Amino acid sequence: MELRHIRYFLAVAEERNVTRAAERLGIGQPPLSQQIHALEREMGVRLFRRTGHGVVLTEAGEAFATDAKRLLSDARNAVEKAQSAGRGEIGQLNIGFTGSAAFNPVVSKLIREFRQSFPNVNLSLVEGNTAQLLAYLHDKRLDVAFVRLGSQSPAGVSFHHIATEPMKIVLPASHRLASKKKASLSALADEAFVLLPREASPTLHDVIIGACRDSGFEPILGQQAPQLSSVVNLVAAEFGVSLVPASVCQIQVEGVGYVDIHGATVSIRLALATREDGATAKIANFVSIANQMSAKRPS
Repeated sequence: MELRHIRYFLAVAEERNVTRAAERLGIGQPPLSQQIHALEREMGVRLFRRTGHGVVLTEAGEAFATDAKRLLSDARNAVEKAQSAGRGEIGQLNIGFTGSAAFNPVVSKLIREFRQSFPNVNLSLVEGNTAQLLAYLHDKRLDVAFVRLGSQSPAGVSFHHIATEPMKIVLPASHRLASKKKASLSALADEAFVLLPREASPTLHDVIIGACRDSGFEPILGQQAPQLSSVVNLVAAEFGVSLVPASVCQIQVEGVGYVDIHGATVSIRLALATREDGATAKIANFVSIANQMSAKRPS
């Protein structure tokens, strides 16, 4: 039994006339009658009884019509669902982000616009450091991930530029430079730096070390922090100083001050990472919105 047989049957049942049903279906009356007879032979029951004005359903036909309508509706729904999935309009998208990326307003705006454009896609959010997120991406536990982009790209991963952020100095409130608007990095040559471990966030770590070296000194490595918010808290506890992306200044912890860097341009890039072999319609839609937002932002 094919779906067209069910459509033919329901058309005849609704029109109660084979000729009118054939006109509605756009086929000849003899072929339609043959298809109905073939369906009855396959089922082993009479579905219609002829009258002087057309046909009416038999008891077997009445019973079949109820489920036939449901079957046809289910088939249409299945097709529509498949088409929606093919367009990336349904399903789940697993998104990862680093602690520092979470503070960037571009990230929240991108997620908000995606939710508004594709409200039937469920979003799952996972926070982790760069190394964890890239591993999750490789293992297909994540579909996309917001990470800090370094000079080298892991094999099998594509990066889409999201934003470039200036870095700021974060100091204990008691520090002699905390009240300044700007300070040179060279003024921190004798300070201990609170950093994330390089294996956790290689890009952020390398940007800070590189900026210090470009300013003429090798930074003193002090207490390590498990995540970026912990860096700010440890600085507040006077374990040392550090550099953070400007968006992290939203963390208003008592006992710290944020100061612009004088005499040097130090920045860090935020990117959206995807698997090169993992393109799906949902991922493509997310990346498309990211690219559109990036194109609208001034250089």
